[in-house]
Amino acid sequence: MKQKWLFLLIATGMAFCYSTNGSLVRVHAEETAVKKNLPHVMVLATGGTIASTAESNTDSSNYQVTNGVNELINAVPEVKNIATVTGEQVINVSSQDISDDDRLALGKRVNELLAKDDVNGVVVTHGTETLEQTAYFLNLVVKSDKPVVLVGSMRPASAISTDGPINFYNAVKVAGDRQSQGKGVLIVLNDRIGSARFISKTSNWTTDSFKSLEQGFLGDIVGGKVRFYQQPLTKHTYQTEFDIANLAMLPKVDILAESYGSNDLALLNAAIQSGAKGVVLGGWAASSADEKMGNLRGVVLVKSFYQATGQTLYEQDSFVESNSLNPQKARILLQLALTKTTDPKKIQQYFNEY
Repeated sequence: MKQKWLFLLIATGMAFCYSTNGSLVRVHAEETAVKKNLPHVMVLATGGTIASTAESNTDSSNYQVTNGVNELINAVPEVKNIATVTGEQVINVSSQDISDDDRLALGKRVNELLAKDDVNGVVVTHGTETLEQTAYFLNLVVKSDKPVVLVGSMRPASAISTDGPINFYNAVKVAGDRQSQGKGVLIVLNDRIGSARFISKTSNWTTDSFKSLEQGFLGDIVGGKVRFYQQPLTKHTYQTEFDIANLAMLPKVDILAESYGSNDLALLNAAIQSGAKGVVLGGWAASSADEKMGNLRGVVLVKSFYQATGQTLYEQDSFVESNSLNPQKARILLQLALTKTTDPKKIQQYFNEY
């Protein structure tokens, strides 16, 4: 008789189950169904400030990486209401210590996970120092339209007003939202959604450090709702030519900053002698050294402005212009371009499209 009564209630949108004291507890069947249909978001942890603690909760500058992926997830139990979250520790370091090999391994792992039918999106927790570089790398090598979101924090987990938990919650929210598909790799901090192609770190201490000063943000998270207003027109993820599946290492590319008016090529020659296949010239405008640099063989030179909103404007056959990419991102694109070609004209095409 009890089984018949239970069946009838389920059919009308209600269900009952026994509690620990033997009484019947009412459960809404539609609520149970919703939880079963939550998106599956994989969290790949790499360390950074979001996984760090200091000796004092008022110290936001002297801290060390101490927490793993489980601590990150358990610190924000609310994410279990918006997604089925699974964690994996890739590395656990400050982001200035993330190497090209680390990014290559991370990119391969992201592609492996996104190829699975039961994974709806990926969140990568990352230190902010090089977050934009890793994000742009993934923006060029991920072979899926599923959401990939990078997130970090400007304050350690131990700080009184740490921004890590809300940033992490929002990142999971965005990664599990169907609206996020096909928009390239995203960066979520401070309630805003940015494109990996256009967003950059602008301060080393403010919580609103990550900004897209010229192109603007793609969207935001307000009141728990994900809202998009635009999407990038540059090629990204599954639209690119770059495939790292069988790539063992990335070509060596260095950055040289020119800000004091020097035309000395000693550092450039040293970079070439150390094995650099490409060099990004940060801040190098047209100068008397251009002719000498243009005669160099066996190395691709890219000109880039180091200002946050710089644009390269000088069209010269001897150099590749970085478009609006800062030196850090120009280096990432040049590395991947050199896996395909050493032809400056073809590489210029990549910089124009990506």
